[in-house]
Formats: sequence, structure tokens, C-alpha cells
Amino acid sequence: MSKLSSALASPIKGEDYRDSELAASDGHDEGRLERLEQAAEAKRQIGVVSATFLIVNRVIGTGIFATPGAILALSGSVGLSLFIWVAGMLIAAAGTAVYLEFGTAIPRNGGEKNYLEYIYRKPKFLVTGLYTGYVVLLGWASGNSVIFGEYILHAAQVEVDRWNQRGVGLACVTAAFLIHGTALKWGIRLQNLLGTIKVVIILIIIIGGWVALGGHLKLPEDQRPHNFTNAFEGTTGSAYGVVTALYNVIWSYIGYSNANYALSETKNPVRTLKIAAPLAIATISVLYMLVNIAYFAAVPKAEIIEARRLVAASLFRNVFGPAAERALSVFVALSAFGNVLSVIFSQGRLVQELGREGVLPFSRFWASNRPFNAPLAGLFEHWLVSVIIILAPPPGDAYDFSLNIISYPLAIVNTFVAAGLIYLYLNRKSLNWSPPISATLPVVVFFFLSNIYLVVAPFVPPVDGQNIYKTLPYWIHCVVGFGIIFAGGVYWLIWAVVLPKIGKYELVQETIVDDIDGWERRVFFRRPIGESKAQQGAGNVVG
Repeated sequence: MSKLSSALASPIKGEDYRDSELAASDGHDEGRLERLEQAAEAKRQIGVVSATFLIVNRVIGTGIFATPGAILALSGSVGLSLFIWVAGMLIAAAGTAVYLEFGTAIPRNGGEKNYLEYIYRKPKFLVTGLYTGYVVLLGWASGNSVIFGEYILHAAQVEVDRWNQRGVGLACVTAAFLIHGTALKWGIRLQNLLGTIKVVIILIIIIGGWVALGGHLKLPEDQRPHNFTNAFEGTTGSAYGVVTALYNVIWSYIGYSNANYALSETKNPVRTLKIAAPLAIATISVLYMLVNIAYFAAVPKAEIIEARRLVAASLFRNVFGPAAERALSVFVALSAFGNVLSVIFSQGRLVQELGREGVLPFSRFWASNRPFNAPLAGLFEHWLVSVIIILAPPPGDAYDFSLNIISYPLAIVNTFVAAGLIYLYLNRKSLNWSPPISATLPVVVFFFLSNIYLVVAPFVPPVDGQNIYKTLPYWIHCVVGFGIIFAGGVYWLIWAVVLPKIGKYELVQETIVDDIDGWERRVFFRRPIGESKAQQGAGNVVG
């Protein structure tokens, strides 16, 4: 009998998610409860250091190497560009506080899915359907795969064209899929090694900035940058330019909630998250600002805008010479590959978890760890969507489209997460909301309003020359983003409303505890209309 089947054979039931607890009142003997608690505790392997690196490795991807050129082009000036990085840093810090409060209040695997389901209960299971579309239809690994291709081709001195960048990007995401799907332990080891390379590259860039500030550049005197003189010259007044630049910064910070997805596996999760999340984001924020200063110290403004996603390569060339440019471009590509490994690792498990909960059709297939003791089916689903997003946009727009199609739906999700926390604050006494850590109302309101701005402002038409895309309409990522959320709503309508009426059953969600590892999971069952909960017994898991 599988772990999932074993758990279903003796479910611990709880209709109210807010009050779902593993307690003796559920009718289970004390010996079993003690054994389950010991099994669950044995699975907690993540400490403060590991939780910190979970966030650092996810956040530091290609954004800091690939987006500063676009941010400068959209903002128009060095000064506003730096202010946008500060604004993005503050939004990420506020988001960290919000997820820190939710994570310490509901310390279990799942992240924002748990928090949204906790707050938004009507219509029943609608949030689950919407979140399913968000997870299944977004190719998070696509953007970093494109950057891998661009930097590898640049290092090889091959001109980037319509297909070679995509071809190398496809090879990147396919390799990540196969490694994590067939050789899990080696994939994790490689992921950790590449995570170390990321930090080393950033430190080299920062040192390069100090060298440039000291006047040691391999450029003629008349070509040296003077970016900090008249730093606000050329500042744009375009709302579209500012908000699109902000999306680039937020893309660079995506992952500040990464430790929240593994809290069931974290030792003393409240204390660990309280230390790890602020430490990781504070460290990353300092590194990011120093890297931006290094770029502006070493590369002229016009060259940064022209180089766009290859600005790190320009810094290497101007400070260390052409040979170093090629070598370090390979290391930036390896950093991108490390992020692809990290992203596909976590997203594949989200798909698998939706299968284990019975949310997806053919749930047993998506929940399986066969044949390599890895979530091969979940990884394949994310690989397929990433491939489509890499190939679908026109040449030159693949990276920017990938970036915005991830960041825009994330802003929608964060809007509802923040709004939900405000609701909990306003009803704190009646809902008995008293988590160990509070983000505070002003911080949550700031996070909420920031995300409202990020959702609304992209619909304002850009001024001439500020469309982030070369051929696509400026609003394309907004429409597709809402389309993804809408697709989740359509799936909910079929899965939770239409099919139950046709099949004469009701969809119920119950808390089960695995008899082997002691983990709790919320699983959906079909209960025939008229059958009591007691008669149902183990029931039939959806899928």
C-alpha cells in the first residue's frame, strides 16, 4: 500500500481549516498520535542555514544580471533607476513580512495556497481552482532558460538569432527536467554547487565596481562612464515605464517566500522562518544595490541600454578585459542554469502536491514518484509549459514576455494575499487571529497598494519608444495573466460545480495524516449525495 493510500485508509478529518489540528479528540489513541508526531518531527531536516539558502538560491537567478539595462531604458535615468531598485526592495521586504506572518501562523508546506484557502472560502473551493491555473499554466523556468542561451552564445561569440537562443534555452530546461526527474540526489548537489557560483559571480561584479570607481578601466578616457554626474538627466514621467521597470526588479526578488513552501520539513518552523527570511532578503538587497552601483561605475549609460541583458558581460569586458568577459559570461549562464534547476524542482513539486490532494484530473499520475523516486510527471508538466512560453513569443521578446507573464499574475495573487491579511486584522478578535509574528497593518497596506499599482498601471499606454516589447502589444502580459487566472476559474466551474452535479456527488476536503511519515495533507474526496460523513469512510480520492 502506498503512503497516500495508507493515509486515506485512516483519515483524520476536520471540516474547518482554521481549527484543523492533530489532537486526541479525533478519536485516535495516544500511542498512534505520539508515533505520528515522532515521524513528522523526523522529517524536519531544514534548519536556519538551509532555509536561508532556500530563499537566496531561488531569488538570485538571472534578474540581477539581465534586467538593469531594461530598467535604465524604461526609467530614463540612472537616478530613477536606482530609486526603482529601492522601491522594489521595499515591496519585497513588505512581502517578506506578510509571508512571514502567514508562515508562522500556518507552518505547513504549500505557501500562499494555504493562506488563500484559509481566508477565501466562498464560493467553495474557488480559490483552489484559481490557484491551480496559476501553478499549472505558468512556465517559471522559461525566462532563465532564455538568458542561459543568450549568455552561452555570447561567450561562444555566436550571433544570437531567432532559433539558436531558443534552441540552447530548450536544451537548458530539458537538461534540468531530466536531471531532477531521473537523478534527484545529483540534481540537488548540482543545484547547491551552482548556487555557490551565483554568489561568487555577484562578489566579482561588486569588486569590479570598486575597481572601476578607483579609475582602473580598460577604456579610453573619453569613453569612460560618468553616470553619477547629473544622475537624473533623462528621467521619464511614464507610468508604464516605471511600472514595467518595477516588474523587472520584482522579477529579480521573486522567491522571498520560498521557505514557506517547505515549513512541514523545517525544524522549529516559527523560529527558523523568523530568522531566515529577513536575513536572506536583507543580504540580497545589499548585494543587489552594490551590483547596480558597480554597473553604473563600469559601463556608460548608452552601452548599458544597448547591451540590455548582457550588461554583466559589458562590465567584465570594461574592467577585466575580453577574455574575462567570455569566461565570466559562462559563469553567468551557469548561474541561470542553477536557477532553472531550483525553479523546476519546486514547481514540479507543486504540481505533484495538487495531484496528491486530488485537485488535478488523473491525480494518481501527477502524484506519482515513479519510476525514479522523483516527481517526474509534475516536472514534465512544468517543462512542457516552459517550452511553450520559450517558443511562443516572437524573436527578441521571449525573455521580457517570460518575465512579465510570471510577475503580473504574481502581483494579482499578492494583492489577494495582502487583502486577506487586512481582513484578518480587522476581524482579529472574532477570528482569533494571533500569530507569533505580525507584519503590522501599515506594512500590509503598503504591500497591498503596491500590488494594486502593479496590476493597474501596465494598462496605461506607454509613450513612444517605451514598449518593453519589440513586436508584441504592450498589454499582452496583462491579458494573458488574467487569462491564466480565468482559466483556473473555468477549471473550478467544471471540477467543483458541473461534474459533481452530473455525477451526483459533493466535493469534500478533509485533513489526512500519513501513517508512515506523519505529514498532514488536505485531500479532496467525492461523497455521494445523501451519504453521511460517517458512512463515507475512506471515500474516493478525486482523480
